Amino acid sequence: MPARLSPITHYWGHAVTLAIFDLDNTLLGGDSDYAWGEFAVKKGLVSADEYRAQNDEFYRQYQQGGLDIDAYLRFALAPLAGRRPEQLAALHREFMADYIAPLRLPKAEALIEQHRAAGDTLLIITATNRFITGPIADSLGIDNLLASDAEMVDGHYTGVPSGTPCFQEGKIERLKVWLQESGETLPGAYFYSDSHNDLPLLKWVDKPVAVDPDDTLRHHAEQAGWPILSLRD
Repeated sequence: MPARLSPITHYWGHAVTLAIFDLDNTLLGGDSDYAWGEFAVKKGLVSADEYRAQNDEFYRQYQQGGLDIDAYLRFALAPLAGRRPEQLAALHREFMADYIAPLRLPKAEALIEQHRAAGDTLLIITATNRFITGPIADSLGIDNLLASDAEMVDGHYTGVPSGTPCFQEGKIERLKVWLQESGETLPGAYFYSDSHNDLPLLKWVDKPVAVDPDDTLRHHAEQAGWPILSLRD
């Protein structure tokens, strides 16, 4: 069986390196993208029944590994289109207080602080769009964020995704570019994730860690001998 880690236990020894974290259901005790959909319904930004049904269906596809990421991003970004930046900022502050604060995990934040104390470079890499995740990363004290990006024209969101979605193999593509631009290196890097959708990147790093994994990832981690960590116990 793989080792059961506590939030203050690392692989054998430790050298300063790169610590990469998935966000939803890893550092957070829930999915921020799905939560934003629920918030959008509550605030009347979208038609409740239709939006909730679509949101649930996309989440089911994600869990099963068959998500059409471009279609999902267009769906998720549509409520942002045409809204004033100050309106969106106020909505996001309310979202953080009412929906994200309850998802914060003390053990996840202890793990972040352990890596920070070790001098590691911290990076969140998430399929959820940057509008949602940027303030969350800031609240966790993590400056480096790779997220799915949204097109903006004259300071306003268009509702259209931009660039390579930060999903499945796209996380590797985005990380390669970031490594070149930042001067950071991959050898010895950790990657913490809950989802089998992240298997491409988990297999690519030296130190993959399954965090409260879904059944598919748990099975793979057990077969591969990867550590399994719970940040919710």
